[in-house]
Amino acid sequence: MDSAALLVAATLSAGTVLAFAALGLLINEKAGIVNLGAEGMMLCAALAGFATVVHSGNIWLGFVAGMAAGAVLAAIFGVLVIWLNTNQYATGLALSLFGAGFSAFAGIGYVQEKLPEQAQFPIPLLADIPFVGPALFRQHPMVYLAMALTIGLIWFLYRTRAGLVLRSVGESPESAHALGYPVRRIRLAAVVAGGALCGLAGAYVSVVYTPLWVEGMIAGKGWIALALTTFATWRPARVLLGAYLFGGVTMLQFHLQSLGLNVPTQWLTMLPYLATIVVLVLISRNPLWIRVNMPTSIGKPFDPGA
Repeated sequence: MDSAALLVAATLSAGTVLAFAALGLLINEKAGIVNLGAEGMMLCAALAGFATVVHSGNIWLGFVAGMAAGAVLAAIFGVLVIWLNTNQYATGLALSLFGAGFSAFAGIGYVQEKLPEQAQFPIPLLADIPFVGPALFRQHPMVYLAMALTIGLIWFLYRTRAGLVLRSVGESPESAHALGYPVRRIRLAAVVAGGALCGLAGAYVSVVYTPLWVEGMIAGKGWIALALTTFATWRPARVLLGAYLFGGVTMLQFHLQSLGLNVPTQWLTMLPYLATIVVLVLISRNPLWIRVNMPTSIGKPFDPGA
């Protein structure tokens, strides 16, 4: 396979991880909830998905298990911050630490396990087109699902009544409550849906992206996904483009290493995180970009009795 086509294919695969997680966090933040626990949810989901595939041999059950793990942890987080009004940032950090520790402990027995050989999913005829076929049409179905999910989320948020209600809960929960909408239940549903997508991202990492289990294997992707929502100014299409941008930077380090570039590996490993910081700094130079699109009640508790 041509090295450029290989780089494009790897970029799409790497970006899919960030896309699923960032779209999930976008749903949370559109409802006014900030979940800093993405890293922990993704780690637990990665372990749940990997363990399920090891015991069942079915990768699709692995994805379901990962989504379930992410949804359960998100539901716990949601109850704490939505009904008990705990601090969203502190609770999210606690969830992230819990996920890292629990997955490391529970995953000890799976470190040496191997997954069964996976099927390939080339699209007939299109996969044989020079360069374009290997780059775009030999991907795992989850890559195309991330694209479809982005389109579906755009339609849901901006073309449906339910999407309008969700955004109103994030913009002005008091007004939504006055109109009779169950703000807390809507927020909990958004948090659980976002957790399920973070779980899907975690399962994708351990089942497809790097089919193995290693402690801490998410390696900061949850934090990059969190930054990606701000980078995209809370727009799903920009989230997908940003995910591929960061995915490309991640894969570029390996591509440069394979070319024998005489640069310390530590510098190349820093590239994705350095790119995240640079992009956030550039966006912060124009606060209007953030103010125009950021849900006004994000991170703030809601008390219907107040």
